[in-house]
Amino acid sequence: MAAVDAQSYWMSAKIPNDQFLLYAFGGVPADLGRVVERARRRARACPDLTMRVEETGRLTYPKWVPAAVGPAHVVVHEMAGGTWSDCLAAVVGLASDQLDVRRTPWRLHVFAPVLGIPGVPGAGAVAVMQVAHALGDGARASAMAAWLFGREAAVPRPPPPSAGFLPWRAVQAARAHRRLVRDMNAGLLAPGVGSRPLLATNTRPGGALSVRTLVRHRSQLRGPTVTIGVLAAVSSALSALLGDGADALGAEVPMAKPGAPQAHNHFGNVVVGLYPTLGVEERVRRIAADLANGRRRFEHPAARAADRAFAAVPAALLRRGVAQFDPDARPAQVAGNTVVSSVNRGPADLSFGDAPVVLTAGYPALSPVMGLTHGVHGIGDTVAISVHAAESAFGAGADVDAYVRLLEAAL
Repeated sequence: MAAVDAQSYWMSAKIPNDQFLLYAFGGVPADLGRVVERARRRARACPDLTMRVEETGRLTYPKWVPAAVGPAHVVVHEMAGGTWSDCLAAVVGLASDQLDVRRTPWRLHVFAPVLGIPGVPGAGAVAVMQVAHALGDGARASAMAAWLFGREAAVPRPPPPSAGFLPWRAVQAARAHRRLVRDMNAGLLAPGVGSRPLLATNTRPGGALSVRTLVRHRSQLRGPTVTIGVLAAVSSALSALLGDGADALGAEVPMAKPGAPQAHNHFGNVVVGLYPTLGVEERVRRIAADLANGRRRFEHPAARAADRAFAAVPAALLRRGVAQFDPDARPAQVAGNTVVSSVNRGPADLSFGDAPVVLTAGYPALSPVMGLTHGVHGIGDTVAISVHAAESAFGAGADVDAYVRLLEAAL
């Protein structure tokens, strides 16, 4: 297991990090059992879906070993008379049963029939793929789900991890970092936007947890990209909800790193300002600039050198570092006040039996200092903008539905 994936695996014991990828289909398969068995067969044909984690001792990294796909990998939840809202409530409940990657790093949950799916006039079906983060980031997990639902593109596989010699790689990383600092001082590269004060959304998640999803056609979203348009709308909605003190709003945006993946997780977080006091056009311009500057920092040789040095960290040292992490510690400032995770899941070429896909969504996990997250997921020309929130993220007199109304108006 690569170091970055092992870190995700070990950290999951302190902060649950399973991903939940939702796919809604325009109909209910006539023979649900046959379609479920077809999903299992396709999983057996994918090497990345036929493995589990094996611990090898405290001085070495865990290993991925072969594992059979069995009945427990696909679970059917009866939803007789259940609505879209009922289904989303059930998805919230799935997070309380995190995967044990030593047994299985993924599971597919099937809900059928479901009434009231956006864009579906009658009953439909919903499939939610639960994936441990150690098995893959958002893009890789999406490729796995697409394989299960009929897309023939193989899931990309990183090469076997290469440990390297840590002292030499550390020297290279230090040299590259000094070059990064010089480039920033010379104005060749913009620095990050910095940290910001904690807001209500950074309160430790407490009370009821909720998810909501808004669905739009791509043409209905403003901005040079879908991601930027949604970030600008989140800025308006959050500042209206939080009021005074929200002028310094910022968001963490996961972004794929350049180059060929060397591990199952190949991304980093870019922090962007949300600039709620600016007009929409200027706000969009500033958000776009922050994202572009973050991408340029990822492309700098210092980023690759740092990743190579991290990949060479001995297992015992990384395991000890994770063990020292205190999830109860409260920082004085945070990188962002919310998360906006955006993934384009490709063309609308997926199906569940004879039912075509109509939308896909996702609900980024909450953490001890993040009580409100957003997912932006597109398939074909349909974009789902989702909210995952704890009751504690909102002030007195507000709740998730009040926030979603503000977000809907801003969109």
